[in-house]
Amino acid sequence: MPRRPRLTLPNVPLHLIQRGNNRQACFVAAEDYRGYLDWLGEYSGKTGCRIHAYVLMTNHVHLLVSAERAGAPGEMMKALGQRYVQYFNKTYRRSGTLWEGRYRSCPTQTETYLLACQRYIELNPVRAAMVEHPADYRWSSYRANAQGEANPLICPHEVYQALGSDPSSRQNAYRELFRYELEPGMVDHIRQATNGNYALGSALFGEQIAAALSQRALPGKAGRPRKMPEPESGGLF
Repeated sequence: MPRRPRLTLPNVPLHLIQRGNNRQACFVAAEDYRGYLDWLGEYSGKTGCRIHAYVLMTNHVHLLVSAERAGAPGEMMKALGQRYVQYFNKTYRRSGTLWEGRYRSCPTQTETYLLACQRYIELNPVRAAMVEHPADYRWSSYRANAQGEANPLICPHEVYQALGSDPSSRQNAYRELFRYELEPGMVDHIRQATNGNYALGSALFGEQIAAALSQRALPGKAGRPRKMPEPESGGLF
């Protein structure tokens, strides 16, 4: 059965997850994490991708990324994945695949879901009981987004920028979002959308994505999506 094409559109944020094959470790030493982040910076720059949030877990990676070209995230992940596998295999004297096939992804509605997705990403180490607070985990974007730590990888999204009039107020507002963990229903929604290659957002958002790409964007019966009316003025997303 052919795989469904990914749902990608220019400037629509994309939540990406790439797992190690058979859940095997992808990062063993600090040098591995640093190398991956260095190459992420290199290839995101070459492809024109903007990284809004990330976390590197022991056996998988989460990214929140947007780009002006729909194909840019795929190009970035291909180049990054190949480069890192070469390094990892050489370093640990192994051969064969490292990643579990294709990365998984979902387009993310900006107004309601983007910051929830960022929190989902940066709270991964807390949910995994690796740390008590996201600031305690060094291989994520939390310290940059919430504490202003210098990080050349991070390009804040406009929704994040709207949290305050200056960096300090934005960071304060962002930290407030982490006073409570995400509701289980939101966690499940993000996981299902990402693993299933569906739109992460409202039903209307999913319908708009389906209309723009002429393919199914929400869970349901397979088949050609019905033609949607043109969106109202103000833009799709």
